[in-house]
Amino acid sequence: MTDQLNFPDDGKPAIPQGINVLTILTFIGSGISFLFLLAVPMLYKFLSSMMNKALTSGQELSAKQMAEIEKGRAAMAIAQANMVPTIIVGLAGVVLCVWGAMWMRKLKKDGYWIYVAGEVLPVIANFVLMGTSQMSGVMAVLLGLLLPGLFIVLYTLQRKHLVN
Repeated sequence: MTDQLNFPDDGKPAIPQGINVLTILTFIGSGISFLFLLAVPMLYKFLSSMMNKALTSGQELSAKQMAEIEKGRAAMAIAQANMVPTIIVGLAGVVLCVWGAMWMRKLKKDGYWIYVAGEVLPVIANFVLMGTSQMSGVMAVLLGLLLPGLFIVLYTLQRKHLVN
């Protein structure tokens, strides 16, 4: 009776619920990341035009606001100069995360390391390419560091189920 509960009809072990949920969330997050990566050139153009519009709006800007805009323009220049390598590394990260998640659904241990590489590679590459200018906002820190870190921890807690 226990064997019937733990294995589906085809004889393969069932995917543990934790791995199942995490991999589904990984597929969704990877899809969103892929769409975001495709939109990066348009997003950079939009943000640059908004900063230029703020400077030429005719409104009186304080010294602090001017400094923030100039800091943002400098960060945007670095980001635009490194746009192609950033997109390529981001796409590699998405592919590695999806590949690792698919392997973990098959309960393969190597899938964990492939997934971790997919999460860590873009973070390291972006720091090398753009320095800390990329982490100028709360959302950037949340999406760029905390979310990947959280998923790595959650997958680490599920490694005990990876047997192949």
